[in-house]
Amino acid sequence: MYQLFYYPRNASFAPHMLLAEMQLDYELVLVDRKTEAQKNTEYLKLNPTGRIPTLVFEGEAIYESAAICLFLCEQHPEKNLIPTQGTIARAKFYQWLFYLNASLQPELMVYFYPQKHTCDESGNAAIKQAQQQRIEEMLSLLDNELENKKYLLGDNISACDFVLFMLLHWGSGLDRPPLSFPHLGRFLHDMAKRKSVRQVCTAEGTSLDSYQ
Repeated sequence: MYQLFYYPRNASFAPHMLLAEMQLDYELVLVDRKTEAQKNTEYLKLNPTGRIPTLVFEGEAIYESAAICLFLCEQHPEKNLIPTQGTIARAKFYQWLFYLNASLQPELMVYFYPQKHTCDESGNAAIKQAQQQRIEEMLSLLDNELENKKYLLGDNISACDFVLFMLLHWGSGLDRPPLSFPHLGRFLHDMAKRKSVRQVCTAEGTSLDSYQ
């Protein structure tokens, strides 16, 4: 059985949805960010970065959300959430997983936590404003990619789509939110109908009303 150390709507959101989509046996372990439980001694033994999530499997801890998603896909190729090894589709899977994890997510983190990127608090608002423009450009790219496709890789859903849903949900409060983009909006509405997404959002207390 898998153990997922999580906090609602954190980076554990995508692995949680993936576990549910795959219908795997797993246990949720809450890491309470309100009390900074991710920084306590016991948790740091599992994940020395002091971040969420961590997946424990066969006594080994794996951290970094995208790495957990990739591991689950490779552990369970029969679930068809990762394309066949050696295909162009597999290369595209890596492309989008890494783009979301290494490009879009860091830009969102700067937007959410501008104070961590300046020694002058008076500059926080300017940082957030600049980030909105950078993020909008990335959302436009993703919107264009989905123009003639249901999912990032085409007609078949993959782990990338759960990561994308997580990041788009995070961006709901942007001046130009993902829902305002035609193809991203359609994608969000479609993903919100999936049983696994609804199951996880119920468990995490996350409302899907905006996507109805």
